[in-house]
Amino acid sequence: MAPPAPPPSRVFAELDLAPAPEGRVVPAALPGREVHVSGSAELSARPDRARVSLRLGSRKEAAVAARSSVSRRLQEGLRRGDRGKQMPEENMTVTEDFSRVENTYQMEAEVCIIFSDFGKMQNVCNLLIEKLGTSVTINPPHFYHTPEAIDTLRRQVCVTAVGNTRRKAQEVCQLFGQALGKPLLIKEEEMKEWGGHIDSHLSHSADSQTLQERIQNATAYASCRVFAVFEIKGKENRRSKLL
Repeated sequence: MAPPAPPPSRVFAELDLAPAPEGRVVPAALPGREVHVSGSAELSARPDRARVSLRLGSRKEAAVAARSSVSRRLQEGLRRGDRGKQMPEENMTVTEDFSRVENTYQMEAEVCIIFSDFGKMQNVCNLLIEKLGTSVTINPPHFYHTPEAIDTLRRQVCVTAVGNTRRKAQEVCQLFGQALGKPLLIKEEEMKEWGGHIDSHLSHSADSQTLQERIQNATAYASCRVFAVFEIKGKENRRSKLL
């Protein structure tokens, strides 16, 4: 039985050295003296935002009493949860639902709060539960990325891949005693993204998951592969390298 065929070889660097004509001195850089290299990188980014929603209700015989009860407890809980400071209005949305149930008035408020500081989010939620008890229902936080965070991840992984490619080309040139010159071509060949959540994408993770598990599940990943061509300047100056 014939042995299996060997796998195809993969070329990560190609050193193109043009031979010098006989009897002539090779200049510092000749057209066609190039090194062709491919490189890649993979980076991850934790979510930079968390959205927490909570519900608070009250049922009273008088409509004004039902409204004021919910408003008073909500404001008091949020102030205490933020170390005595009022939560910024741009980070909080309040939706009120007022109805009549039999001979009473029922007031329910749903509050959505956006946090960029996850430690502060935990403190606020813990104090709301402590001060408001069973009258408040807090849903597990939803972690997600802002568009700016995803754009930053894309740029960083591309720049990192280019840097890895240049270092690889430099090491190849040093191996043959050559000096790396300027880039002649840099091409992004492939970009992949996976994982992560965006603001409009609601996760369906189990309520039993820990905070760190939720953050890990919302972490975004990106990989990039680039191809580059660099000029070969000539012999490496070992003396200046030693200095």
